[in-house]
Amino acid sequence: MSDIVLSMKGVEKVFGAFRALGPVDLDLRAGERLGIIGPNGSGKTTLINCITGVYRPDKGSVHFEGRDISHIEAHRRARLGISRSFQIPRPFTGMTVLENLLVPLDYCHVDGSREERARSVLSNVGLAGRVSDLSESLSQLELRKLELARALVGNPKVLIADEAMAGLSEEEIDEVLAILLALNRSGVAVIMIEHIMHAVMRFSERIVCFETGRLIASGTSTEIAENPLVQKVYFGE
Repeated sequence: MSDIVLSMKGVEKVFGAFRALGPVDLDLRAGERLGIIGPNGSGKTTLINCITGVYRPDKGSVHFEGRDISHIEAHRRARLGISRSFQIPRPFTGMTVLENLLVPLDYCHVDGSREERARSVLSNVGLAGRVSDLSESLSQLELRKLELARALVGNPKVLIADEAMAGLSEEEIDEVLAILLALNRSGVAVIMIEHIMHAVMRFSERIVCFETGRLIASGTSTEIAENPLVQKVYFGE
């Protein structure tokens, strides 16, 4: 747990005259469960995009396993082992659940059969019985599971789960949490960005809070919940 797998130093992102992020210093340990919270517009999505390569930071650096990846393309970062799910699942319609995983596998190196790898991941997220069904026939929970499966099929070392539980019931939230916890136990570091606070509190070993592009607090779930500044900007005074 002591090894740093992902490190951001002095990262800033500016759009015109608007500073969307930074400067931010943030480390992620190998195998860590990190929660990221903050109100809408606080810079969480910009942070993710700087990590995954959608954006390149205007200042600062992003290192992965000791390598500076600040200016390499998103697909190369994915191949190195950084993966993400998206807030709104957009599966390939007209294709089966299995085929939805075979597409990203065309761009990943995996040992053995691509189909075996896809089936294994689908089984791990609870979709083994839906492999031959069209993606548009899935429920909201199943779509969330498929979105996670597509992020996991390349065998990442870091997974960023972006609001993977939005719109789900309490029972469904428990199912997604169980998937993420099992993944973490296998050695994958997980960054959870989520507005469902009790889910973040249950999942995270450490939580950081953002506001107007700045990291304003870091600590355990208890420390974050009791932090006066977090209460003011996120929970409301």
